Amino acid sequence: MIQYDLHEGNYLEVSRHYNQIYTTKSISEDAAKWPGVLQNILLYLVLSPFDNEQSDMLHRVQRDHNLEKLELCTRLAKGFTTMELTRWPAVESVYGPEFRKTDVFSAQTDDGAARWMTLRDRVIEHNIRVIAKYYTRATITRLTELLDLGADDVEAFLSRAVVAGTIYARVDRPAGAVSFAKPREGEEQLNAWASDVGKLLGLVEKTTHLIAKEEIVNKIARAI
Repeated sequence: MIQYDLHEGNYLEVSRHYNQIYTTKSISEDAAKWPGVLQNILLYLVLSPFDNEQSDMLHRVQRDHNLEKLELCTRLAKGFTTMELTRWPAVESVYGPEFRKTDVFSAQTDDGAARWMTLRDRVIEHNIRVIAKYYTRATITRLTELLDLGADDVEAFLSRAVVAGTIYARVDRPAGAVSFAKPREGEEQLNAWASDVGKLLGLVEKTTHLIAKEEIVNKIARAI
């Protein structure tokens, strides 16, 4: 089944197969075997496209205490579960020397090289989700710097993320910018305005009360 799903590019299923192997007693109790299996679980998991199932399984694997014994795997899992930018050049220099020796990313095979490029795509997709969370608007030039991509590639990755439903984005080519702020519906906008007005009136009332209190204190002080 592993070979079949590898051939089909179903990396999430491959990760699940390795997880089933990992939970068998003969593997989980053998210190010489479980590290390689757990590493494969994680590597194929981060190669899987982002969705709720992938995210849930990644967080469960991250909570496995054995993962803490695999330093690079721990760092890789943290990079994909933390909403912070993970620059591809840094990933390549930190993980490449070790992971490119594995069967998953072997530099000696076409499949390994292709999966390494897939990892690059997943890193970029993660970074786009991070940017979409913290930015309401950014220039294409700024995005090329953050994503280490050319302008055309930035638009291509943004388009795929929008189609996949992982982010909201609208490209304004004349302005050379991207908006990540989703327009509010009419009712939602009215509710926001009502909330803002309510907060403003609350501040006015509190200020009026403090002014009145200060005037009373001053009158008492003058009378004394």
